[in-house]
Amino acid sequence: MKVKKIDHISVAVKNLEEARKIWEPMLGKSHPDDEYVDEAEQIRVARYIFNGVGFELMESTSPDGEVAKFIKKRGEGIMLISFNVDNTRQAIQDLQAKGYPIIPTSHGEKARPFRDCEFAFIHPKKMTGVLTEIIDYKWDETEN
Repeated sequence: MKVKKIDHISVAVKNLEEARKIWEPMLGKSHPDDEYVDEAEQIRVARYIFNGVGFELMESTSPDGEVAKFIKKRGEGIMLISFNVDNTRQAIQDLQAKGYPIIPTSHGEKARPFRDCEFAFIHPKKMTGVLTEIIDYKWDETEN
């Protein structure tokens, strides 16, 4: 497995609209470069792109979602860092062979779908307390 770049950093927030009011003036942006809801992950996201790297504000869409659990345990703040790889499934195999635990979905799947790619999470206990994501998207992300 080879990391191509830092893909994005995600910040867990209680209220996405309020967080946008705080972050956007500092970021020099009036709106996100990408906004989406990921039903499977129970999140609503505002994504900002800087030199091909994403900065995300994530709000839980469910009180029992992972972002809500994170905030309840640790408070708002940086929740994860994501690295872009060529192939998520191959990276999972390579990482597991080296002893890195991959967090499965509730259905036991390790690769999770997102748009036209897949991603997976490495358990933070292995990664000095940092939830780490690998993702294999291929699209060009440029600033708006």
